[in-house]
Order: sequence, then structure tokens, then C-alpha cells
Amino acid sequence: MRLCATGRPVRRTWTVELRPQRGGPVMACPDCPMASRRLPLGTAAVRPAVVGHLAAHARSDALPAHLRTCQCHARGCHWHPRHRGCSGPILLVLTCERGGRLWRLTDACTACAHATAHSAIVPESTLTTPSPLPRLPRRRRRRREPREPGSAVRVREMLSYLAAALPPPTTASARLLAVQCALRSNSPGRLWIPTGLLKGLRMGPGSAPWQELEQARWLRCLPTAPSSGRPGVAAQLLDATILTQAPGLRDRARAADWALRATSHASLRGQQAPARLVTLTLHAHLSPGDVDGVLEADRLAHVCAMTSSTLHAVLNSIAAAGALASWAHDPATEDITWSLPCHQPDRQGACPDGGQIPARGDRDLQGPTATPAR
Repeated sequence: MRLCATGRPVRRTWTVELRPQRGGPVMACPDCPMASRRLPLGTAAVRPAVVGHLAAHARSDALPAHLRTCQCHARGCHWHPRHRGCSGPILLVLTCERGGRLWRLTDACTACAHATAHSAIVPESTLTTPSPLPRLPRRRRRRREPREPGSAVRVREMLSYLAAALPPPTTASARLLAVQCALRSNSPGRLWIPTGLLKGLRMGPGSAPWQELEQARWLRCLPTAPSSGRPGVAAQLLDATILTQAPGLRDRARAADWALRATSHASLRGQQAPARLVTLTLHAHLSPGDVDGVLEADRLAHVCAMTSSTLHAVLNSIAAAGALASWAHDPATEDITWSLPCHQPDRQGACPDGGQIPARGDRDLQGPTATPAR
């Protein structure tokens, strides 16, 4: 007997083309019944609309992880230069081509994703909803263990995604702030950054990084009532359809705390925001327990939004400050290798301004509707 599958195969590649027109570009999607959609002028307004549209397709055409394949390999690998072949887990990759006129969201293996230029890995948990688990009697419930991925993986994925979601001129300070906002927001995209955490980030309410993210239409600062008695900044993520649908609010808050501590070591106190951003990126690309790492030079420059010369200068500054034991650039492989000092960043260290970093279980670190971690 021959089996016959009658189900329609689920597509895992979605593209959007921006066609310049008078009065603003037109977004054309071949998978939508609507022929086109006019967008307002300005890159800051176009990016959220395009990314949100592609995310809607990914959620509607969901597929179990074991059935997903590398779409790049299925199309002959024309999206990137030749490499050693497909390998690694299947990832969701966002790519921008033709100077921003063509955007693509697709499934690709880890090797193809890293070989594709102008691309970013979208965190997998942002587009899926976990299946409900059966309710257990209270006496049988066990203490919740941290979910995978770990803090470093979450921060690495978020840095990669922000490299594509934010405009290239966005400064390092704004990118560090965006990492904290994305990881500390709740499901509706609301977040609260207390004053103590703002001191650790070296930025106050209404500072330039907040204005940058507002001008990029990535978030919107919300007014706070004077009677609340909670000094800080409240904000709403405008890119919430991509960044804040992930489960595991405690895990994301733990990753945000890890990112803050990685950039608050004593050796970085005299360094500017670009040095802290590069240091965070290097730490996020290390395996647990490792002090030596290797990463493609162009990928590191893309994630940090820096030119090669600027990146080399920042790495020299970090090494001179003692945050790196050594680093080197191999012209043959175009890889950057680095080694951390023998001492790891202090997990219980102080903020650069002298104040203590809030504890991991603080309610303020996890959004207004979060439950404090045990």
C-alpha cells in the first residue's frame, strides 16, 4: 500500500519588496491577497512595518521543529558564498538585500545563516507559543529550572536581531539600552526601568539613547504618575510582535541581568559605550566555561554596527584596559580570536557609578506584571 500525503506543504520563506513610489515606498508581498501597501517615508517607519509583516507570516505558517529544513540549501544556496556545507540547528534568519529594497525571513541551518551577509538570527522563542502543560497538584510541583537557551544564547540572539531591526547609525549606548528593554519587557511589550538600573546603564530619563530609540520608532516612552512613588522610565515596545512574545519572563530577566553584569566589570569603568557593547558581544559568543573564542570579523562588526578600523581600535582599547587578555585578526580566515583574562567578570559586582546592581529577583527588573523569581 502506498501512502499519500494530501496536506499542503508549509512554506518557510517569506519575502517583502519595497518599491519606491511618489509619496512613500510601497510594500509588496507575493503571499498576501493585498497587492501592495503604502508606507510612510523614512527608514525608521519602514523597518517595523516590514519586520512585523514577515513575523505575521512566520506565526501563521508555523511548523514543528523536527519538520523544518534549510530553505537556503533547498534553493541551491544562492543567498551566500560557498562554504563547507549545511550543518547545525535550523534557525530563523532575517536578511536585507538590494540596499534595503528586499527583505527575507526564512529557515536556514546555522552554517548558512552565518555565511549570509546582511542577516540576523531571530530568536526562536519570539514567534512560538509553548503548549500548555497539565496542572499538577500544588504539593507535587517542583521548583522551576531555568529554560534553554541560557543567558548568553538569549543575549547573542538579541544582539543579532537588533543589528537588523535598528537603523545602522544607532549608537552603541542605544543598542545596549535596547537589549535591556527587549529582555525586561513583558508579553504586551511594556517595560519599567527603575532609577537604580538606569544608573548602572549610565543613562537617565530623556537621555540621548532613549531619544534615538524613539526616533527609530522602536519604542515609545510613557508618562509616569508622580503619585506612583516609583522613579524610573516606563516604555512600550513598538516592535513587540517580534521581541516580546517569548515565554519565560524570568529567564529573559536573568539574561538581561547577565548582560548588565558582563558590562559592569571594574576594567570597563573608564570605557565608553562601544567598548562595553563589543565586550558584551564577545562574552555572548563564548560557550559556558570557555575563555577563548573565535568569530568572523565581518559578523562581529555587523552586530556591533562598526567599521573594521573602528572595531580594531575598540578591541585594542579593551585589551589595554585589561578586559581582554589578547586578541588577533587572521587575514587568511577573516576571523577574530580573543582570550579573556583568568578572572571572570564579577557576578556580584557594583554598578559603574558606585551603586549596587539590583538583585535578580527584583520585581522592577521583570516588568510591571511579572512575578518575582524565587
